[in-house]
Amino acid sequence: MQRLRSPLLALLLCCCCCLSGGQANRVYVHPFHLFAAENVSCETLQPQIIKPLETLPVAPLDIEILTPDIRDPSKMDPQRQNITERTAVLAELMNSLGLRMYQALSSKQQGTNTLLSPVNTYGSLVTFYLGASKRTASSFQLLLGLSSDTDREDCVSLVDGHKVLKTLQGINSLVDDGPKDEITTQVWAFTRQDARLSEDFIQGTQDFSDTSFIRGIDFSKSPEAEQLVNSFVEKTSHGMVKQIVKDVNSSSDLLFITSFIFQGNWRTAFKPEKTSLQEFHVDETTTVMAPLMTHTGQYHYLNDKVRQCTVVKLSLSKRSYMLLVLPHEGASLSDIESKLRTGVMSGWHQKLQEGLLELSLPKFSLSSVTDLHDLLTDMDPEIEAKLLGSQAEFSQLSNIKPFTIDKAVNKVLFEMSEEGAEAQDTRQEEGVPLKLSINRPFFFSVIEGESNAILMLGKITNPTL
Repeated sequence: MQRLRSPLLALLLCCCCCLSGGQANRVYVHPFHLFAAENVSCETLQPQIIKPLETLPVAPLDIEILTPDIRDPSKMDPQRQNITERTAVLAELMNSLGLRMYQALSSKQQGTNTLLSPVNTYGSLVTFYLGASKRTASSFQLLLGLSSDTDREDCVSLVDGHKVLKTLQGINSLVDDGPKDEITTQVWAFTRQDARLSEDFIQGTQDFSDTSFIRGIDFSKSPEAEQLVNSFVEKTSHGMVKQIVKDVNSSSDLLFITSFIFQGNWRTAFKPEKTSLQEFHVDETTTVMAPLMTHTGQYHYLNDKVRQCTVVKLSLSKRSYMLLVLPHEGASLSDIESKLRTGVMSGWHQKLQEGLLELSLPKFSLSSVTDLHDLLTDMDPEIEAKLLGSQAEFSQLSNIKPFTIDKAVNKVLFEMSEEGAEAQDTRQEEGVPLKLSINRPFFFSVIEGESNAILMLGKITNPTL
């Protein structure tokens, strides 16, 4: 057991040792105790007589019936107790794991635009945790940073996954700041038509999302099933998610799909007349013409000579902002990304100084589709095997045994308007501005300002793609 958990443990230690120092004055409470199930006790990992699983039937997929799943209002009330502390602690855990996942993803996508949502990925893993056997759940908790420090080799104390998911949704709700600044999360689960799913898992998909859809489908005719799934997801996402799954297997048990969409505008508008086509240097030999928006004003920024980059803070909604990281000329973006930790990012934020900038920024929107099987394999094949692969057990997910999660796909979309929540100040700024043109590949993160939760991590290598 100890050898099996070593990759997870190594990853957890690497994440936790670099947690942000922004909450240094808070009295430390172990994350497990903030999210522990009521009357928690150490539960043996040895096979025992298991009480019957509480399951619910799944409605068959009908392309004409597009209504979301009905929700029980009594179960949707947010967890009020310790919500501030829970939010801050969960943000630290999620940020650390999210950065590790992003580094694994970005290293596989050298030279291409990359996007990952730590909050969406973390939420997917917690939802799977709700259907896992105790042994597999123990591995999930270790990766998520939610293990009890009193667990033994043969025994695990379980957290309440619903508390975790509702806290994640609480972070998302902090960002929503009107019709132009909002996060929308959707979940789809397509199961084999003879399966019933556990109430816990179904409730988890609702805790995690704004709308959820759970449907049964005949996978035996895989081409038709794939077409039906893609058509249903496209229609219920209002065309935002298209052709999301490929190569559906006729023996599939479950396809799990999420979308995380951030649509917003800048706090201060960019003037369209100051947007012009300029050169963007994709690499040392490739240049493209891209529309760059220009604004002169007061910005918080930092010239980090040690890490060879310039960091700029751009306000989005009232509670969210973007940290944009531009490598110095000749510096490597991948080298900067490989050394990113939450402590580095919080350190940047604390050292920002306000000054007058003439900032030129490419117009861009970005979307990505990430397969969690592939992402976990990129981090460590043994981690994937324990959580979603050959060694994973989901005895608490369905009445059918064994039951597998065949596909786990996350769609992320980041879309910013050129407009702003506030008009530009017409007063002339005094002084000579420092000119900063974001005209070569850069890294960015979108952060919720109250909890410091990282909502998105990404890089732009070519804004015209």
